[in-house]
Amino acid sequence: MPPAFRVQGGAQLRGTVRPAGNKNAALPIIAATLLADGPVELDNVPHIRDVLTLLDLIGHLGAQVEWLGENRVRVDARAAEGRVPDPALCARIRASILLAGPLVARFGSVVLPPPGGDVIGRRRVDTHFLALERLGAEVVVGDRYEVVAKRLRGADIFLDEPSVTGTENALMAAVRAEGTTVLRNAASEPHVQDLARMLVVLGARIEGIGTNTYVIEGGHSLGGGAHRIGPDHIEIASFIGLAAVTNGELVIEDVRGDDLRSTLLGFERLGIRPRLDGTRLLVDADQERRIRPDLGGHVPKLEDGPWPAFPADAMSIAIVAATQCEGMVLVFEKMFESRLFFVDKLIGMGARIVLCDPHRAVINGPSRLRGGTVESPDIRAGMAMLLAALAAEGTSTIHNVGQIERGYEKIDERLRALGASIERLD
Repeated sequence: MPPAFRVQGGAQLRGTVRPAGNKNAALPIIAATLLADGPVELDNVPHIRDVLTLLDLIGHLGAQVEWLGENRVRVDARAAEGRVPDPALCARIRASILLAGPLVARFGSVVLPPPGGDVIGRRRVDTHFLALERLGAEVVVGDRYEVVAKRLRGADIFLDEPSVTGTENALMAAVRAEGTTVLRNAASEPHVQDLARMLVVLGARIEGIGTNTYVIEGGHSLGGGAHRIGPDHIEIASFIGLAAVTNGELVIEDVRGDDLRSTLLGFERLGIRPRLDGTRLLVDADQERRIRPDLGGHVPKLEDGPWPAFPADAMSIAIVAATQCEGMVLVFEKMFESRLFFVDKLIGMGARIVLCDPHRAVINGPSRLRGGTVESPDIRAGMAMLLAALAAEGTSTIHNVGQIERGYEKIDERLRALGASIERLD
């Protein structure tokens, strides 16, 4: 049968943990190696299913992929060919769409099967192809995506939404386009910044990193180089939630404080206040865990949005944390239509949650959670269910944990090192 986790809840987790490299940075960075005229060495690469699948995809295109260590990989894409990527591999991950920009920039055309990935609502790809069209590509959309560009030219582009992967595809194509590209209303999440920094290491000329306007001087060749992927701020948020729901005490090492401002502000609203100490984040035991009302005693709202707002990928974690906090909070998930549907599983475990509509839920805590048998519907909701199981009384069985392992490296081993009672059932 597919792997599952059996979790005995109630343990107070303690110890030191280091976040893995940012999955959402590793994926576009791996795709960008297709643009390099030399080998690229990447460090702090998360050893997870989505990363392995994308490496298999570029290997299928002819790139040489070599693991130099547990989290270090060398990619030499000079022998890659512009053929159709493996449809079976593309169907496994959403990130296969990230091959569009580098392949059309390098080979002048790409035929891309539809991407897979989490089912968390409609995830439009229009922004990707609108940006490529502005750079001079012709796009035909049917049962697969066909993009042809005899010559890419720089352009002034205003993205119709600040799409993360749309921005990343545009960046990768623009560094090869002739002339200057101005990319406006662009995403600026930490993983987008990391991709831009990696491209600069290879020789790209990019200004405005960290803002929503990038200026790219294209047409310059990219050589090989080395880059270290930054820490995963969503995994850090998961560890904050883990400490809070188990009343544990964690030291999270290798963090970037600038990546965590909105995350810490969101948890502070729930009465969870980690402390930054240089590159360490300290989460003390016995957090207040009292939801802070708005002025006048009104029910507060925790909402996500494009960077630098509270990250959408951390919302599932915050919801579980809120079930263990005193008071009432309205969560507003603006980004995806189906992401909140996992709360019915929390309700089955004893959480007091009213799902108002696909985007909003009211949580009233604290609730005594009971162990149960649940499934992981997607990466982030799966991790949220794992946190709920660790906070619950009794034993829980979590099925479909392959979803969790798409985004969290060796999570069962790392949690056991902190004192969790978690057993993998294969």
